[in-house]
Amino acid sequence: MDNKYLNCTALTIAIIGAINWGLIGIFRFDLVAFIFGNMSWLSRIVYIVVALCGIYLLTFYMHLFDRGRSVET
Repeated sequence: MDNKYLNCTALTIAIIGAINWGLIGIFRFDLVAFIFGNMSWLSRIVYIVVALCGIYLLTFYMHLFDRGRSVET
């Protein structure tokens, strides 16, 4: 968890993905599909990268719980 560049990049991409999902939910507008085409190979890569960043960010929970345990003991 010490790679700040990777952490910031993953967080930024996940935020962009969250904004895209917000646009889909509110306006039924898929920004990724609008920019790269509906399920083109490039848009699929963008969706995969966003998903991988989200999965990577799950490790933040483990880091937070580890930090909390060290404070209590």
